[in-house]
Amino acid sequence: MWKEISVLIRKEITLEWRQKYALNGILLYVVSAVFITYLSVGAKMGNLSISTWNALYWIIILFSAVNAVAKSFIQEHQGRQLYYYMIASPESIILSKIFYNTGLTLILALLGYGVFSVILGNPVQDQSLFLLNLVLGAVGFSASLTMVSGIASKAGNNATLMAILSFPVIIPILLMAIRISKNALDGLDWSVSADKLLSLLAINAIVAATAYILFPYLWRS
Repeated sequence: MWKEISVLIRKEITLEWRQKYALNGILLYVVSAVFITYLSVGAKMGNLSISTWNALYWIIILFSAVNAVAKSFIQEHQGRQLYYYMIASPESIILSKIFYNTGLTLILALLGYGVFSVILGNPVQDQSLFLLNLVLGAVGFSASLTMVSGIASKAGNNATLMAILSFPVIIPILLMAIRISKNALDGLDWSVSADKLLSLLAINAIVAATAYILFPYLWRS
């Protein structure tokens, strides 16, 4: 199975490299959103609070992740899906999608963090906790959005269904990520964030396990 996953991940990277406009559009969105924030919310005058910095960062990363992951299955036409059905197991397909989307989301999150640090300043006191939170947030976003993308690809109105289904799944992950990053911004001890980290890790595990178990039934249709 791991050989199938590695081949499928290489396929995803190859397709992404051929269709550079999609990735470039997402990168442009991140940079432009941060720059507009700099011009519009008082950051230029140094009036941006830590809580506002934290909220704006995660809002931008969330929408970037949605745009990046939404095309996971929607871009796959039926002929290609039938080909995947014949050569790979559904477990390998969903895991390869989750792994690839996690890497892509993490790259976007780190890029956003770098752009935020350059343009809006870097108020993070605990860098290691903040980066760990980014990894867990990227895994949660990717696992949930990948599964929702698979469900939405089976329906006609993909964009609407994607938004409706992803909202209740994403909110708990987003709330936990915002709280942990706020603790990292304030420089609080890791013990303060331990329960939230475990909760976020548990949510990620539940979402990933649900996708792994349910996707084969969805894939058969």
